[in-house]
Amino acid sequence: MPERPLPTEQEVLGWIRERRNWGRWGKDDQVGALNLVTPAKRAAAARLVRSGRSVSLSRPFPKDPGPNNALPAQHYMKTLPRGKGGFAADYYGIFYHGVASTHIDALCHTWDEEAMWNGRDPKREITFDGARFGSIEHWSEGIITRGVMLDVPRHRGVPCVTQERPVHGWELEDILVKRGIRLEPGDAVCVYAGREAWQAQDPERPYSKPFGPIATLQRPGLHVSCLPFLRDHDVSVLVWDMLDHLPIGYDIPWAVHAVLFCYGVALLDNALLEPLARACVEEGRDDFMLVIAPLKVVGGTGSPANPLAVF
Repeated sequence: MPERPLPTEQEVLGWIRERRNWGRWGKDDQVGALNLVTPAKRAAAARLVRSGRSVSLSRPFPKDPGPNNALPAQHYMKTLPRGKGGFAADYYGIFYHGVASTHIDALCHTWDEEAMWNGRDPKREITFDGARFGSIEHWSEGIITRGVMLDVPRHRGVPCVTQERPVHGWELEDILVKRGIRLEPGDAVCVYAGREAWQAQDPERPYSKPFGPIATLQRPGLHVSCLPFLRDHDVSVLVWDMLDHLPIGYDIPWAVHAVLFCYGVALLDNALLEPLARACVEEGRDDFMLVIAPLKVVGGTGSPANPLAVF
């Protein structure tokens, strides 16, 4: 398939600035595109459950250091006596943003030079004690919606997405057409890029780094051209195993992560999607009920998560 022309920088800026959802659900809204996940939408998602098969989309708690885990999570154990018996207790500590932990990003997590979600000033809303706007507790009722698998390696007939060939929005549209999928407002789109297969080719190569000058970072993933796809289809949640393709190629601070502050779309980063892709093939379907329950951390920029796909 011939490659299509890349968008200009003005086109990209137009997607971010001119198609914003600011004010769509009120100027003080802190829920974003999850407003589209209505009670009726949840009920419809529950009706998708037929076999009862459940698949976790979470990676293991990342306490072991490695190429992709420069800041390992902490897990300490303690045992205490109780009469002639006893009990065990433990401590968890984690810096979950980055590429090691499966987690959900809240609306306050990113912004550009103009503002964060709904036009708020991050200098006022982000404090040492937590975010005062767009934080994770506003999604504490949980996310229960229709999940849709878009399997890019299966579509391409290759093991994984590569640095040289990122995922473009028009390719996701092609997958919808080929698979006969119709997206609906409030859906969660699961874009499988084959991160495990990519990593298996070079186990010692880090997929990405949590920090560093943006111009020096490289990784395969989703191109900024995916922005209009997510906006056009009123997607509420993007679930992905590979993240933004880097380098971005445009003078903007965020590529697909811009959906947080411009469209109000939730991001479920570092999902383990290989088992889900297999399950979709085995079940002979591309949609399912998706359940995500973030921790209720007041002022949090996100939360570790164990998402569940139920067929």
